[in-house]
Amino acid sequence: MSQALAKKMVDAYVTAELDVLDGKTVIVNGKTMGMEDLEQIRKGRMEWERRVSSYFRPNGGFGQAQF
Repeated sequence: MSQALAKKMVDAYVTAELDVLDGKTVIVNGKTMGMEDLEQIRKGRMEWERRVSSYFRPNGGFGQAQF
């Protein structure tokens, strides 16, 4: 997995979280989600944020970050 893909996923989850907080229904990975799914959306965002941060830890995650 690439760092760019992980960042894109964080962005997608942040957008979904904001949309749900605005009262909208969103589709994430083919599943329609609303306010009742906010906790699941947040967990997904946090997981992808963890993956992104692994690129900045020495020897973390999938190897060292390429700058």
